[in-house]
Amino acid sequence: MGIFVFMPLVLPVTVLPMVRLAGQHLHPRAAARLLTAVGGLLAVCSTLCLVLLMVVGTAQLPGNPLPDGWSDPEVRAAVPHERYVGEVSIVALLAVLAAWARTVAEHVRVRRAAHRSLAVLPARGAPDATADGELAVLPDADPYAYALPGGFGHRGRVVVSTAMLDHLDADERRVLVAHERAHLAAHHHRHLLLVRLAARANPLLGPLRDAVAYSVERWADEVAARELGSRRTVARTVAKAALVTRGAPASELAAASGLAALAEPGPVPRRVAALLAPEPPAHSWPPPGTAARLAAWVAAAGTAASAVSSLIAAAALTAALVAATPL
Repeated sequence: MGIFVFMPLVLPVTVLPMVRLAGQHLHPRAAARLLTAVGGLLAVCSTLCLVLLMVVGTAQLPGNPLPDGWSDPEVRAAVPHERYVGEVSIVALLAVLAAWARTVAEHVRVRRAAHRSLAVLPARGAPDATADGELAVLPDADPYAYALPGGFGHRGRVVVSTAMLDHLDADERRVLVAHERAHLAAHHHRHLLLVRLAARANPLLGPLRDAVAYSVERWADEVAARELGSRRTVARTVAKAALVTRGAPASELAAASGLAALAEPGPVPRRVAALLAPEPPAHSWPPPGTAARLAAWVAAAGTAASAVSSLIAAAALTAALVAATPL
């Protein structure tokens, strides 16, 4: 197993240049999907290596329930300095699992509570009663808007406060609703939850959260611009919504974990500048001869190396455990 078991723990650094450049050179849809997929795979590889290290570390603990052969010197030799690394990995893996459980539980709890709170409100604005995107208007003096994903027997809802609607004209209201419905249609909450879990697995993947949050907002901006046929109107709406919400306390549901990322406006100047420019090309890979293309290849190589290292480490440890375990 040797050094291969440690590589997936540090190889996420190869993705960091791509995180910075993806939003500049890729269509936001492609950027969100690419960064989410890469982050998820790297997180799985990193967690697998923690599991392998944990097995070796657990085998060294007195009174462990594993077979006696798993404490064989050959198994100990599978990991350098296994006495310390194995014990530390046990704590690290338990911390990752606890963080995952807490994140998922909070996400589910908030969505359930949000749907229960909105169940008494009349749904309006959706021509198809079976479709996501029904509009829920909350009488609130604080301006906000967010997309509440469906599930748990409920359809997705677009939640908007009356204060937000009062600050927008008719076209801007259409933009707002189209933007939030785009979040629901593309299941952006799944991208956001996955990168949050990836960041819990490995802190080096933390920058992916902001990058994917920005990409899904830009993705929804582009969908709204296509639907309305006016990029300038969408840019104006984004800027105005950011101005009216600045300094205003978010609603309890919008601020809750798992939903706030859909409600936050993101880096508004960048979004407005992108909307005032021509629509980005729909390619899913950066153009040749650019820094983004090089960064994409580095990220792809790092991800592939992480996957291969995980498989090699798993195979090596499995072979050592099988050889050390009596029939």
